[in-house]
Amino acid sequence: MQVDNIRAFTIDMPQAALDDLKARLARTRWPEKETVDDWDQGIPLAYAQELAVYWRDAYDWRRVEARVNSLPNYLATVGGVDIHFLHIQSANPTARPLVLTHGWPGSVLEFLDVIEPLVADYHLVIPSLPGYGFSGKPGEAGWSIEHIGAAWDALMRALGYDRYFAQGGDWGSAVTCAIAMNHADRCAGIHVNMVVGAPPPDLMTDLSDSEKLYLARFGWYRSKDSGYSTQQATRPQTIGYALTDSPVGQMAWIVEKFHGWTDCGHQPGGLSIGGHPENALLRDAMLDTVSLYWLTASAASSARLYWHSFRSFAAGEILVPTGCSLFPNEIMRLSRRWAERRYKNIVYWNELTSGGHFAAWEQPELFVGEVRAALAQMTL
Repeated sequence: MQVDNIRAFTIDMPQAALDDLKARLARTRWPEKETVDDWDQGIPLAYAQELAVYWRDAYDWRRVEARVNSLPNYLATVGGVDIHFLHIQSANPTARPLVLTHGWPGSVLEFLDVIEPLVADYHLVIPSLPGYGFSGKPGEAGWSIEHIGAAWDALMRALGYDRYFAQGGDWGSAVTCAIAMNHADRCAGIHVNMVVGAPPPDLMTDLSDSEKLYLARFGWYRSKDSGYSTQQATRPQTIGYALTDSPVGQMAWIVEKFHGWTDCGHQPGGLSIGGHPENALLRDAMLDTVSLYWLTASAASSARLYWHSFRSFAAGEILVPTGCSLFPNEIMRLSRRWAERRYKNIVYWNELTSGGHFAAWEQPELFVGEVRAALAQMTL
């Protein structure tokens, strides 16, 4: 895949866009209150209104803009689409290259707190997925996880990294696995904090207590929490109209997942009707991500990744050295015996006691330790 025109990039959102956001928030048309006393029907009205008022009156987008701009930002045209990425080079002469990939509803912002400790040992490349954040929006179909994996491989080579490691969670895990499957000649190993696969039918007897818990958590996700994925995988354009027109709609669509997928005080097994998202993530940090999706009008373009690849999210065997870190409130967790059917060369495995789906964001110190421990078992 061709990589052209690597150039520096600075985030500078027009003030008119920020003024328009405040005006739209002030004109929000609200639904009635939910008829339950928890999150079982979605984000509660009172909390949505509280967040919207804070977003309108107290939130400061320029703060996060300045923080990201303090890092080396770039755009590169990869396969005809502009890809935004951070490229932070280590001063360590023995540093090894590492590409970190976010998912939905995430962004490069979730890695900000892990950059400084990781760059002591790694040259970091942190791209925004196509259609997400400040990356371009593909004008034609075809940007599947395999295509993105090929784009990341081409970008790493264009930056001078002929051998590298890859890490990811959520869609980042799927892209990382695609890199491992299709570019094993250059990918020296991977680390994932979402271990993606299906429990093998022949290993569904004599289940351990942990395996029963994993199945219960994923069962809850499938029965109560997966409507967003069905919509985005089948009609991303349709949901895009609503979320691109209503900032509160975009906020509710995303913050619901911060509640459901973080380790914010749910029932045992992660059945996500209890807890509060601000137990796991700062309010400003959540609105940083919501604002990024809103200001870049990324609702439809980010959802299209589900249309391209949701049905093949967990397909294919992986032979490269693999590190797996399982955080307790992850959507999908596999036992090691289940995971070994897909990941054929697991060199690091650890099950943690705190953290959720957004591991780098929720538990940056634990995440850094996991990445280091896993990649320590691998060589370029």
